[in-house]
Amino acid sequence: MAVDPRQVVAGVLTVTMFVMLGNMIKRDHFDSLQVNDSEIPSLHDSTKASEQSLVTLPDGGADAPWKKDGSTLKPCWTKPVLEEVEQSQGFVTFSFTNGPEYHVSQITDAVKVARYLRATLVLPDIRGSKPGDKWNFEEIYDVEKLVKSLDGVLKIATHQPSEISTRNLAVVKVPNLVTEEFIAENIEPVFRTKGNIRLATYFPSVNMRKTEETSKIDSVACMAMFGSLNLQPAVREVVDSMIERLRTLSRKTSGRFIAVDLRVDILEKKGCQGSGTSRSKSCYGPREVALFLRKIGFDKDTTLYLTQSRWDSSLDALKDFFPKTYTKEGIMPADKKERFLDSEASELEKVIDFYISTESDVFVPAISGLFYANVAGQRIASGRTRILVPAKIPGSSASSADFMSHYVTKRNHFAYSCFC
Repeated sequence: MAVDPRQVVAGVLTVTMFVMLGNMIKRDHFDSLQVNDSEIPSLHDSTKASEQSLVTLPDGGADAPWKKDGSTLKPCWTKPVLEEVEQSQGFVTFSFTNGPEYHVSQITDAVKVARYLRATLVLPDIRGSKPGDKWNFEEIYDVEKLVKSLDGVLKIATHQPSEISTRNLAVVKVPNLVTEEFIAENIEPVFRTKGNIRLATYFPSVNMRKTEETSKIDSVACMAMFGSLNLQPAVREVVDSMIERLRTLSRKTSGRFIAVDLRVDILEKKGCQGSGTSRSKSCYGPREVALFLRKIGFDKDTTLYLTQSRWDSSLDALKDFFPKTYTKEGIMPADKKERFLDSEASELEKVIDFYISTESDVFVPAISGLFYANVAGQRIASGRTRILVPAKIPGSSASSADFMSHYVTKRNHFAYSCFC
């Protein structure tokens, strides 16, 4: 039987149309997913598979979550000069405690008190969290730069004067961001009576929001908080080498990386391992952070630095989503580990975390508290305002702009009293 050529052509066209339609449906269905074969977890964890398959890339393209910071702010304050009046013979002493996020506040309050009293400020020693942990100021911070930054502002003694002993020191409690009114009413009378005082800063609040009392420009506090503390060269070298290593590992993201404040011991103490029901909590676990970052657009090639010192099995959930996830142990130069990662170097580890978090392209505080608050302040001062606060995102994607820190979006950090 003869076959009509037109029927043959029509048949071929029909088959071709069905094939094309099938390919289009396949692309539309799967191309929105950001999980490829290499990301699919093993079948024994069906929960992990379902979570990853729900993640889609938000509108704005792959570069959207890396959105550049705003323009760099300039200081609104000028360096204060000590007036030509008689200098007090007394001394103000204090210690750095609890880590660099506290050091920033402690130096600010000490400088403000000493200047108000016209007393000589004695450089602090540094106390660790364990009894007996003690370092000299110059082992972590740069003495020369601090003295230079405060030159003309107040007198500084770089070593403990011989005439001071613990027996003739009156201990005075000082609230964080102390005001001149508090100094006049509660500290000056003790100083005039005793001659020498030792400050102990306490923190009525662990945030650094502007208040009516701190919204006015306080040149002394601004200069102390944002211009006095610098790492000494050997410590700075380690921080720089680690940041350089992170940028080298981040070639696919143009050298950009995220610092995440996520410490397993703190999470366990805060009880953050539960699922929780609210959109916002005080802390987030590894899997919650991973889902948050993926849903706001960061892909698997993103490099993460964690403030956790050594790897913990609970972090595997984060590494499943972001294979380039590192702790200090993984990126610190081998010849530096003995000094900076041994059991007695906890204060040095905290310092490294603080400065890498301050200088990363994006900072994610998985734990609320003073570390977050003072890292935010240093980042705002340097123009690095990309601070993304984790939250539970009910859908498959969201804009990273919706999770910018309130310190930045509302400009309610103390730093905005100093920079404009």
